[in-house]
Amino acid sequence: MDLYEHEARELFKGHGIAVPDAAVVASPREARAAAESLGGRVVVKAQVKTGGRGKAGGVKLAANPAAAELTTRQILGMDIKGHVVRKVMLAQPVDIEAEFYVSYVLDRAAGVFLAIASAEGGMEIEEVAAGRPEAVARIHIDPERGVDAAKAAEIAAAAELPPEAASVLSRLWQVLVEEDAVLVEVNPLVRTASGEILALDGKVTLDDNARFRHARWDASGVDASGDPLEAAASARGLNYVKLDGEVGVIGNGAGLVMSTLDVVAGCGARPANFLDIGGGASAQVMADGLTVVLSDPAVKSVFVNVFGGITACDAVADGIVQALESVHLTKPLVVRLDGNNAAQGRAILSGHAHPLVQQATTMDGAARRAAELAQQGV
Repeated sequence: MDLYEHEARELFKGHGIAVPDAAVVASPREARAAAESLGGRVVVKAQVKTGGRGKAGGVKLAANPAAAELTTRQILGMDIKGHVVRKVMLAQPVDIEAEFYVSYVLDRAAGVFLAIASAEGGMEIEEVAAGRPEAVARIHIDPERGVDAAKAAEIAAAAELPPEAASVLSRLWQVLVEEDAVLVEVNPLVRTASGEILALDGKVTLDDNARFRHARWDASGVDASGDPLEAAASARGLNYVKLDGEVGVIGNGAGLVMSTLDVVAGCGARPANFLDIGGGASAQVMADGLTVVLSDPAVKSVFVNVFGGITACDAVADGIVQALESVHLTKPLVVRLDGNNAAQGRAILSGHAHPLVQQATTMDGAARRAAELAQQGV
């Protein structure tokens, strides 16, 4: 579950990480009042669960309360990569001397957490890593030891962060552990002209499997489904994340879906979502998945990638055929079946002969075809 920026900042603040004073509002009138209480001059930031807000015009400086009201009116209702802005955060501006990047993320391949830090914050870390990989420090964290003062100092030194940033690194680790997060990120972490270290922005992804330990996530207003499609998927018990592409992706298993996203991107297309239907692909599960994915107006084609294991491919194919009887398919669907009873599954789909359903025997081939069809549908 991804948090909004203002929710992430509240978690940081609760763990002793300094953040500028801010207020969250849902109307221009509220924005004027909030700006007045914050001193007049504020930064107005769209609250959506996606990146690229600044480039989309969702982050602006307002010189006074009247400007804050006008700017809020302009930003509310914006569509940023498929996410509609319903709230904005007004924050006090700060005099920035330097910007840094710090994060902890679960490294699933290594089975441990990874600290990523750089003295070049304020921009996409992927861009920094691609252009100047030596400027990004990556240090694995022993889960039994965690990040104590010595480890925090090691990370700060490796990334050439100021020594006082080590305290934030220790506290950020506390956020990750105590809140059951799989990602915590501050970009930028800044040093002000007065030497204060502040978190200006935050991104936190909480582990849904730990919800039973954190009832306050719901009670405190943390919104697990701010996106309508994510809300619809959640209501159906689906593991769905909205992305900003045009190829809908459905797979069985988180690892397979993640690989599918990479392959689609490698074919020059952008995945529109992450959707893991798990080990079982019944007709109802497949119908629910197709309904959610096809509800996204940005989707131009759908790629169903299934590796048959305990649930065999012929059962998956039966599920797809039954799902198509209840779902009005309006976009081309590319299906790749592999593994247990794959030949039988392909035969079932071929026998159904739906005009919008195509098959491919390899993941690369299916991804290429889905990308081609998406481009034709633009």
